Amino acid sequence: MLMSTLPFASVPTMVFSMKTPSFQSNSPKQWCIQSCYNHHPSRRLALFQLGTAIPQSQLLAANAAKLFGAERNSIEDGKSENIATVFKEEDALNWVKNDNRRMLHVVYLVGDLEKTIKFYTECLGMKVLRKRDIPEERYSNAFLGYGPEDSHFAVELTYNYGVDKYDIGNGFGHFGIAVDDASKAVDLVKAKGGKVTREPGPVKGGNTIIAFIEDPDGYTFELLERQPTPEPFCQVMLRVGDLDRSINFYKKAFGMELLRAKDNPEYKYTNAMMGYGPEDKNAVLELTYNYGVTEYDKGNGYAQIAIGTNDVYKTAEAIKLCGGTVIREPGPLPGINTKITVCLDPDGWKSVFVDNIDFLKELE
Repeated sequence: MLMSTLPFASVPTMVFSMKTPSFQSNSPKQWCIQSCYNHHPSRRLALFQLGTAIPQSQLLAANAAKLFGAERNSIEDGKSENIATVFKEEDALNWVKNDNRRMLHVVYLVGDLEKTIKFYTECLGMKVLRKRDIPEERYSNAFLGYGPEDSHFAVELTYNYGVDKYDIGNGFGHFGIAVDDASKAVDLVKAKGGKVTREPGPVKGGNTIIAFIEDPDGYTFELLERQPTPEPFCQVMLRVGDLDRSINFYKKAFGMELLRAKDNPEYKYTNAMMGYGPEDKNAVLELTYNYGVTEYDKGNGYAQIAIGTNDVYKTAEAIKLCGGTVIREPGPLPGINTKITVCLDPDGWKSVFVDNIDFLKELE
C-alpha cells in the first residue's frame, strides 16, 4: 500500500518510562517524500506527571479503558492512578500478544523505478506484484516479492518524479535474501553488471555462508545461503543505540518475539532477531547494536516497515502505553479508506500498522 499521500497528524511524544530488561550478552535525514507525511515534533510529555493539572497518564488510561473494555473506578490518589494505568497497560499488552500481526512490506525510495525493477527481477529473482502511477501526486510505486502479498513479505519501491538520488545514511543496514547457493547468486549479479561488496564466505563468528551486494540506489542486500524457504525475503536490518531498550519496545508495543540474540565482542557488536514466527518461514527484523554508538544518520531513502493488525486504534493506544510515539493517529487514508496508524520506535525508526481487512481489500 502507499504510505505517501497525506500529512501526519502531530501528537505528543510519550517518554519511554518502563524499565528495560537486562540483556545478558551486552547492554549496550528522517525520510520524507515531498508530497507525503510531514512530521512536526511536539513537546515531549511525561507519561506520569505530578501537580494539580490532569496527569497525561489519566488521559491515556481513559482512552485505553474505552478501547480495551476495562471499567475504571474513581481514582482518589496518585498511587491508585498508577495502579489503574498499569492495569490498563497489562490489558493492552495481552491484546497485542493475541493480535494477528505480520510484516507486510518495507518501503523505500529509488531514483529510477524501472532500473530497480529490472535489477530485482533479473538478479534477485523477485516478481512484480503490482504497480501504479499517480501523476497528480508526481510519484509512482511498485511492489515486488517472492509470492502473493497476502502471505509474503514484499518491497514497496517509491519513485518521486524528478528525484534520482537519496541519502541512505548509516542507520539502515541491509535487506536479507535467502539463496540456495551464494556463489551462484553472486555470479549472476556480476553477469548482470551488479555491484558485489563482499564475496561469499562464512559470516564473522559463524558458519553461514553470506555475501553482500548493492542495488542501483546503493541499498545493501545480504545473500544468506540457506535451505529452501517459503519466504526468501527474510530480513530487514536496522542499527539501534540501545539494544535492551529496543528489544523491550518491540516485544511489548509490537508483540514481536525475541527469536535469538548474539553478542560478538571480538567484532564489537550485538544483534537480535525479532519477528512474528520462526526465521526459516518468516521475514524478521534484525536489530544491531555497535559498541559505543548511540545515534545514527537515517538519511532520507529508507522509509518504514508496514505491519498488519486487526485494530489500528487499539494498536496506537498500546504503543502509547509502552512509551512509543504515534505520529499519525489511527484512521482511514483519504481516497482508499485503508485504516492505518504510524509510529516511531525509541531510535526514531518508523513503522506503519495497517488494518488487515482493509489491506486485503487493497489487493483485490
